[in-house]
Amino acid sequence: MGSDLPKVAHPVAGEPMATWVVRACRDAGCDRIIIVVGYRRDTVRASLAGEPAVEFVEQQEQLGTGHAVQQARPVLDGFTGDVLILAGDGPLIRGESLRRLVEHHRTTGSAATLATAEVDDPAGYGRILRDPSGSFLGVVEHANATDEQRAIREINPSVYCFRATDLFTALDRVGRDPASGEFYLTDAPAVLAGSGARIDAVRSLSAEEALSINTPTQLAEVDAILRAHQSRAGAV
Repeated sequence: MGSDLPKVAHPVAGEPMATWVVRACRDAGCDRIIIVVGYRRDTVRASLAGEPAVEFVEQQEQLGTGHAVQQARPVLDGFTGDVLILAGDGPLIRGESLRRLVEHHRTTGSAATLATAEVDDPAGYGRILRDPSGSFLGVVEHANATDEQRAIREINPSVYCFRATDLFTALDRVGRDPASGEFYLTDAPAVLAGSGARIDAVRSLSAEEALSINTPTQLAEVDAILRAHQSRAGAV
């Protein structure tokens, strides 16, 4: 991002980036909001000081997304309900979309449900793999994908709903990626599918909602979109 500021603390349309994600979760009806912090954790905490009833857990070592989610395990001890997992760099996600994801997850009785989107330019995103019948097979990261897989336009924007018990059972079985040495959350649904659990991947997000921020250019793009939304809402 060309800055020492943690990415999720960068302002987007006048608010810290992660604030938009927290509010979408609250709009979706989440009872608890748990934020995993690592790099410059105090700055991230301070950026969210205006958001009520959020909890923080620390990831001391940066060992990947699966490892990050594992840090929430102690504070979810005994919880057997559903857990939404989102990245903090996707501020265009809407509470309505999260509610639909949870409703689908509960209606189907799936162990895990992924929200997917189709985009014109999927570069950099994980691709959704399906069998010939359309059933979910797994997620392949862009860096590990074949040329054929990179042509897939259905992406994983890192929006998940898991049954809590299945989530942590799967994470216990996720191994380190041989290239990065990290534990990827994206491997957890495939682990569950391999054990016979039902996994769904639902095209439930718009291409706009799937936009994540990794560069100043993307930050400016998302900022403009959010400001346009605010302007339209103010005109109604």
